[in-house]
Amino acid sequence: MSERPWSSTAPPSDFRPFVAPGETLKEFTLRAVILGALFGLLFGAVTVYVGLRAGLTVSASIPISVLSISILRAFGRSTILENNIVQTTGSAGESLAAGVMFTIPALIFLGFGSEFTFWRVFPLALLGGWLGVLFMVPLRRQLIVKEHGNLTFPEGTACADVLVAGERGGSFAGRVFWGLGLGGVYTFFMNTFQAWTSQPESRPGWFPGASFRATITSEYLGVGYIIGSRVSGILFAGGIISWFVVMPAIRFYGQLANGIPIYPSTIPIPLMTPDQIWGTYIRPMGAGAVAAAGLITLLRTLPTIISALRSGLKDVRAEGAGAATAGRTERDVPMRTVLLGTIVIIAMMWVLLTFHPIKGAETHWYQNLLAGVFVTIFGFLFVTVAGRISGLLGNSSNPISGMSIATLMATCAIFFVAGWTAPNYQVLALMIGGVVCIAAAIAGATSQDLKTGYLVGATPYWQQMGLLIGVTVSTLAIGTTLNLMNKGLEKYIPQQIAVNIQTLPVGVKIEKDTFVYKDKTYKLLNSLGSHEVPDGEYLYDSTSERIEYQWAQGIGSEKAPAPQARLMATVISGILNQRLPWRLVLMGVALVIAVEILGVRSLAFATGSYLPLGTTAAMFIGGLLRVLVEATTKRKDDSEASPGALYASGLIAAGGVFGLLGIVINLLQDPEISNRVPHWLTATLNLPWRTDLLSFGPRFWPAFSSHDGMPTSAQSILGMVMFAALGASLVYFARKKLD
Repeated sequence: MSERPWSSTAPPSDFRPFVAPGETLKEFTLRAVILGALFGLLFGAVTVYVGLRAGLTVSASIPISVLSISILRAFGRSTILENNIVQTTGSAGESLAAGVMFTIPALIFLGFGSEFTFWRVFPLALLGGWLGVLFMVPLRRQLIVKEHGNLTFPEGTACADVLVAGERGGSFAGRVFWGLGLGGVYTFFMNTFQAWTSQPESRPGWFPGASFRATITSEYLGVGYIIGSRVSGILFAGGIISWFVVMPAIRFYGQLANGIPIYPSTIPIPLMTPDQIWGTYIRPMGAGAVAAAGLITLLRTLPTIISALRSGLKDVRAEGAGAATAGRTERDVPMRTVLLGTIVIIAMMWVLLTFHPIKGAETHWYQNLLAGVFVTIFGFLFVTVAGRISGLLGNSSNPISGMSIATLMATCAIFFVAGWTAPNYQVLALMIGGVVCIAAAIAGATSQDLKTGYLVGATPYWQQMGLLIGVTVSTLAIGTTLNLMNKGLEKYIPQQIAVNIQTLPVGVKIEKDTFVYKDKTYKLLNSLGSHEVPDGEYLYDSTSERIEYQWAQGIGSEKAPAPQARLMATVISGILNQRLPWRLVLMGVALVIAVEILGVRSLAFATGSYLPLGTTAAMFIGGLLRVLVEATTKRKDDSEASPGALYASGLIAAGGVFGLLGIVINLLQDPEISNRVPHWLTATLNLPWRTDLLSFGPRFWPAFSSHDGMPTSAQSILGMVMFAALGASLVYFARKKLD
């Protein structure tokens, strides 16, 4: 190790990597790769779970680093470069998950829910992930090396500081494990034992249309603490406008409609619950707000985009010079491999769309080839942008949604001019936007990892190999988790809607001719933008000539609203179908413009106006606890390696892991599971389990347990007391210094 003083923020003239280029340490070892892959699986699944529920993600590099230091030390002496490979490989899962969940679930909202399977998600996630890693290879020298001192890469620098302070790893890791343990017990008792309600709520009669609520999960508390009081406060402010201003106004003026439903609702407003008002009227407004805020964020960074593209293209042209004689810390994946990999990705995209198309969304071979070319062009553009913005502002400020919306709008505009407006072209546009979004998400995180490696003296080639492995392995967990949540949270809601199958209403189509439920065959209908049938998927019985059930899939439900994916579907459908409640969308756009004029960055506000109030309220509480900690300790708790941030990371991981465990238990209680799994597994586990097997709350203290309806006052009070106890534990561990 270098004997001279080392600083991650030293100016370029004085900077030296922690491990000198001439030193040779263990780096790309088998145990480091395996541990990193396992972390990729874990944090990929957790990020999908938290992101679908909250619409936000947080960096996983710091928690993975501190856990790696502790775990590898238990198996013998480890090097800083090994720990760096672990965090590089493992963090790929978190960033990949963000890109996937922002876009690919839009398939459900576009009316192809029956095609949303693992084998649809897996290849798209893999192609986008590989593309993001490969395109960052020629940009590394420009963004990481040449711009050292100008681009700070805050998460990457913090991660390097944690790795260098590796001798303190036991204390660091212990704080994460405390959060994981206490948060896990809390989540398991609340979700699986149903000991208390997960969402205390009050709907005051004196304020019709409003609902006071908070979704008291450990992950929301942790996310709120990490993002801080300002961002969480802006998110909550958006929720206040939606739930306490707009919704009561809709309810008040809706009384004047004389019991007539107002589009896009099919229910008279006085009969609607707050959740129905939010889903019908607030979501389109929020979609307009988020789309406008994303584009404003993108336009604000135009100078950065232009500069990044110029520098990136210049560096790509000059990349070959001196590569043969580069030392260990300058060794990258060869440019020839990058070009060959790009061609392979275009070919794989073409093969996927041509020979394994989504049923009902087939396109011609030349259109599929055009999609591959679009992915490459937009991919390089936004990978460059994502890398530079992450360096300037941090990966949390990477405008992935804005870049995805821009990609979709450009693609849909080209399709619209060409006359490609049928549903199959909506899916093609989503495939392009999805892969580009994933590539941009991976690029932002990859740039942070490469910065960490540059500071500690890692070999870029082995980091890039670790990223490719991490992307490949994490894709398995992400695809599995998405489908697990979609199946585990789904419901079949009885409905009675008369429909003439011969002349379907505008916006309603037959998605599948045969759909079996409870040993009975139905037709699967999809409604999107219809005046007669609410948006969703329905089971139609040809005998009774009526819709009998709504197939409410898990993704898109209250427990996994997937706000960004729904927004992507809204953008695609709105441009190609021109069938949106445009007045509501424009109200959201106007709201964002007003907020920008007030001097507030609108993306967080718009996201808050779009999310359920319970989500933003719980995160705001986490932000307030951080203010309390900083006020009582007289120090700024703004480091990702601070005691509070590490404990909060454990709470987030606990919510994801034990939340997924609860979903698995729900699946094992499904009456239809014996038809979906091998007979030996059914016999071994005695499936299906009783629905009340672990529901101790409803059995032993029914007055305080949760159920599907409105929680009672006793349930809400108990839930708030338990959430306060969890918050107190966060304050305690945040104020307690690391050893």
